[in-house]
Amino acid sequence: MIEPVLLDTGPLVACLSRRDAGHQRCLKQLQRLKKPPVTCWPVLTEAVWLLRTIPKAVQTLFAMVRAREIRIASLGDDASDYLAKFLEQYNSLHTDLPDAALVFLAEREAIDTVFTLDRKDFSIYRLTNGKALQIIPEAATFVG
Repeated sequence: MIEPVLLDTGPLVACLSRRDAGHQRCLKQLQRLKKPPVTCWPVLTEAVWLLRTIPKAVQTLFAMVRAREIRIASLGDDASDYLAKFLEQYNSLHTDLPDAALVFLAEREAIDTVFTLDRKDFSIYRLTNGKALQIIPEAATFVG
């Protein structure tokens, strides 16, 4: 794994919600990272929606952004063509915008690893060069 890594919604929510089954495991994985993970506004939007009943968690999320514990990468106007094609290509999986945005960032930022709980979809997604992203936490170390 070459750092930084991309951060998906699932582990972000798990880290911020003690009620989440993956809370401890995701916190440990996050603490193992040497550099702040990279994410984007679609992921944050989804996380805030999922955490809306835990106001303290939402505030903690924004505090993490301010403290640069999470890096927010801008998608920019040039992302729209890529995102539209990606969503069309993986339409049968009901792919959402946060996933498409993370794969776009993987391409643009040359990041090869994603921190996600969505192993099913991210094991199918491919970069334009045909390569798959590495997924952390590894399946053997994460149950939940």
